[in-house]
Amino acid sequence: MTTEFHRIKRLPPYVFEEVNRLKAKARADGEDIIDFGMGNPDMPTPKHIVDKLIETVRDPRTNRYSASRGILGLRKAMAKYYGRRFGVKVDPEKEVIATLGSKEGFANLAQAITAPGDTILVPNPAYPIHAFGFILAGAAIRHVEASSPEQFFRGLERAVRHAVPPPTAVVVNYPSNPTAQVVGLDFYKDVVKFAKEKNLLVLSDLAYAEIYFDKEPPPSMLQVPGAKDIVVEFNSLSKTYAMPGWRMGFAAGNERMIHALGRIKSYLDYGAFTPIQVAAAAALNGPQDCVDEMRAIYKGRRDALIDSFGRAGWTIPAPAASMFAWAPIPEQFRPLGSLEFSKLLLQHAKVAVAPGAGFGEYGEGHVRIALVENEQRIRQAARNVRKFLSAGPGIQEAKDAAQ
Repeated sequence: MTTEFHRIKRLPPYVFEEVNRLKAKARADGEDIIDFGMGNPDMPTPKHIVDKLIETVRDPRTNRYSASRGILGLRKAMAKYYGRRFGVKVDPEKEVIATLGSKEGFANLAQAITAPGDTILVPNPAYPIHAFGFILAGAAIRHVEASSPEQFFRGLERAVRHAVPPPTAVVVNYPSNPTAQVVGLDFYKDVVKFAKEKNLLVLSDLAYAEIYFDKEPPPSMLQVPGAKDIVVEFNSLSKTYAMPGWRMGFAAGNERMIHALGRIKSYLDYGAFTPIQVAAAAALNGPQDCVDEMRAIYKGRRDALIDSFGRAGWTIPAPAASMFAWAPIPEQFRPLGSLEFSKLLLQHAKVAVAPGAGFGEYGEGHVRIALVENEQRIRQAARNVRKFLSAGPGIQEAKDAAQ
């Protein structure tokens, strides 16, 4: 049989794969690629977290199966984080669950709350799992353009009026991946009010809550009175503590949805390796100056990127939060689209970025630049970009001739 499996057929070709293939080939050929493509933190995990992992793994009792919902000490640490950071009380027994990164938690909650044919409202552009977690669960996706928070909210109102059947859930993501936009608590109040009026559940992705550059830190939707009636919020230690490979995240909020996620996980996994969970609790309970230091590093990289690329001829808006810049394609290359532009940038400037089209149709016209190279490398990339932009007309003519 050569027929593709049903769920696999629902997944489109991976837009990033073509750039990744070219990147791998260039590196195999010995080329120095400055890689801004993946949001993969490059900083070391803070020492006290690593030390706790090593200490715990020496105990042979920790080699046994763990708890799929997360060990109680970790769930208590997660609840304390919400109290300390947002002034929100969550019950570690009923309203918090540890996940294998926020991505796994999101996809498994989609499985838990979705019936075949349900309609889900998803921002576009968005991190791919926001849509594809529900697509894999059998839902129909209604994409809502999210070029700005205001546009997204207006789109929600239109989508609810015209969606058949009526939508059952909405995904919200601020600080946003990929656009790096932020919202205030008033926006969340409007979303909660709207969702309650329309009988919608809300999945809020707050993975970048601790990477911000303004004085006011991003709020949590759970700060809105009554939000726990309908909201589950996802967070991650990957970005906050430079722990991406540790795969540790968590969800907090509505007891019914947390319970449903726990039921799904109980059939699928035994939780993260216990020493990782203990170390994660040490991260949340321990000194937070390491978070401040990493935030300052990201800010320095952001400023270096905006300054050096601007002087190279590529004007990029300064992100207020997240570890990304959402960069409009330079005017002369815009007709090519984000994928072809990304390929040219890789081939001629030795700089890798993520094509905006990979985050949805409304991501076209942009690329996402991850702040995962140091300031020296960022400035080196800017020098390469300057030469690339200067040679732009010739590059396009050669490309057209080759076609």
